[in-house]
Parts: sequence; C-alpha cells; structure tokens
Amino acid sequence: MWIQYLIIALLFAGAAFYVGRIFWRAFDKRQTGCAKGCGGACSVIDVDQLQRTIELAAAEAGAGR
Repeated sequence: MWIQYLIIALLFAGAAFYVGRIFWRAFDKRQTGCAKGCGGACSVIDVDQLQRTIELAAAEAGAGR
C-alpha cells in the first residue's frame, strides 16, 4: 500500500515541478527574446529591412497593374 502512495507522491512532485518550471520561464525577466523561448529571429527585428521589403512589394504590385 505504501508503494502506491510513493508512486502517487512522485507523480505529483513531477507534475508540480513541470508546472512550476513553465511559470518560472514565463515570468523570468533575464531571458531575452520572445515568449516562445526559441531564441530565433523573433528576438531581433530589423525595422529597416522590414521597411525595404514592404516598399519592394508595393513597387512590384504597382508595376503589375
């Protein structure tokens, strides 16, 4: 019977650790980048490149009319 309680306690502790880790990572101010935590390109946005891309797409759409 005590083995069942031990298994339940271990499962509960593992679930509590998992949920606690998710909350910790969500509110940790030391991390940089977006909330996904992937460290990909979303953490750095090049506004100038974005503007050039928009202008180029507008120019191509205007030339195709």
